[in-house]
Amino acid sequence: MDKHLLLVHAHPDDESIGQGATMARYVAEGVGVTLVTCTGGEMGEILVPELTHMAADQDDTLADQRKIELDNAMKALGVTDHRYLGGFKRYRDSGMQWHAEGYAIPADDVHANAFWSADLLEASSHLVEVIREVRPQVLVTYDDFGGYGHPDHIQAHRVATYAASLAAVPSFRRDLGEAHEIAKIYWGAMSASRVRQGLRDLRDAGDTTTFEGMDPDGDLPKFMVDDEDLTALVEADDYVGAKMDAMRAHATQIAVDGPFFALANNKGNEIWGTEFFRIAKGTPAPDEPGGLETDLFAGLA
Repeated sequence: MDKHLLLVHAHPDDESIGQGATMARYVAEGVGVTLVTCTGGEMGEILVPELTHMAADQDDTLADQRKIELDNAMKALGVTDHRYLGGFKRYRDSGMQWHAEGYAIPADDVHANAFWSADLLEASSHLVEVIREVRPQVLVTYDDFGGYGHPDHIQAHRVATYAASLAAVPSFRRDLGEAHEIAKIYWGAMSASRVRQGLRDLRDAGDTTTFEGMDPDGDLPKFMVDDEDLTALVEADDYVGAKMDAMRAHATQIAVDGPFFALANNKGNEIWGTEFFRIAKGTPAPDEPGGLETDLFAGLA
């Protein structure tokens, strides 16, 4: 079997944070890896002072910079096949705002070409073409809440889910290629128990600022999933360095002295070297009864 993994993400940098180590490991093992990014990330916060003129309310050129950053991140991970859904700048970053209860919701004003407003069939058809071309056995995307509620993450989940269904229908859009059914679909996740322990260790060491306000014994964001709901983990400790390099490449979005790297410096392999997943389609094939899968392709012939 020629293994192929397809990942669908909303903005440049989401992929490196979520599955950077998994991508690097599978590339190193000879697995085909394709990344589809749905927007240019035009509405992202800019952490590099000299580049703030690229903001949407100024020059509105951030997507061009983030494309460079994504290219460099993929070089760090070894991924050679990365694309934008429908082509670069086909869909625009929708932006977001924070709800009082701490999760993201759509912004009050949304651009006419925002991904959040995209026609679902049109957007999904772009992805159907990719699916039928690369013919992946495994697809990774967000859960139905988009991790933390970002509208583009939710829309990426919807597009990936619908496209996977449409791609398997022989009579749907024959012009997009021969039908292909994806055997296993996963939603990216983080292990709540590992994050809680990491936070406890940081607090015990006197670090009260990394992920400030996040209580190790309190509520966590929804993408930090209880162990009972996790299906798979990919152990990629040897690729933590590649993941960190990919995250550094997204310099406008991720601060080297920010919480991601602070956590990495203290709990690197435990937090970032093992990436977790929830299965949304397919039959899990754990290494042992009641355990987790350690290979997303487990059980596939």
